[in-house]
Amino acid sequence: MLSSTERSFMSPEAVITHFHVRDGDVIADFGAGVGHYVATLSKAVGTSGRVYACEIQKVLVERMSMRIQQEHLSNVHPIWCDLEAKEGTKLRAGLLDSGMLMNTLFQLEDKATALEEIARVIRKGGKFFVIDWMSSFGGIGPQPSHVVTEDAAKALVESHGFTYERSFPVADHHYGLSFRRTE
Repeated sequence: MLSSTERSFMSPEAVITHFHVRDGDVIADFGAGVGHYVATLSKAVGTSGRVYACEIQKVLVERMSMRIQQEHLSNVHPIWCDLEAKEGTKLRAGLLDSGMLMNTLFQLEDKATALEEIARVIRKGGKFFVIDWMSSFGGIGPQPSHVVTEDAAKALVESHGFTYERSFPVADHHYGLSFRRTE
């Protein structure tokens, strides 16, 4: 059970316990921003695993790259890419054991293309985790019209080759969904 502080601020350590990451896994953080999760993911996959931190904003990739160097995260690879373009991640098909999309689904303009790209790079049987906003509140989070409801997210991801497995607790204003790539 997450503490109230962990629910409010989404502690990376608490959140990834729901991912069941193993030593040696290859995982991607789609929409990694400045790399809030990279150190935790790096530790979880161990020295034999890899973390791909995918981000469209070049300035954020540069900041994340500096952080990765400073923290000596040799198994983390930042990628400046466009998730909303065919083969836009620059990763080879079926490379990943799992991927995560954190607070990014609501931002995507072309959700279908992004989910096709994610499905392309996650191996069959691989895991995919979506964490996004349940609501907009007090000026924090997306505009109400941009919120993707939990049910809408399930339907959208399932329509792109994934099977819904379970929901998990994340934070007070977020939902967490776990999927498996089946196609």
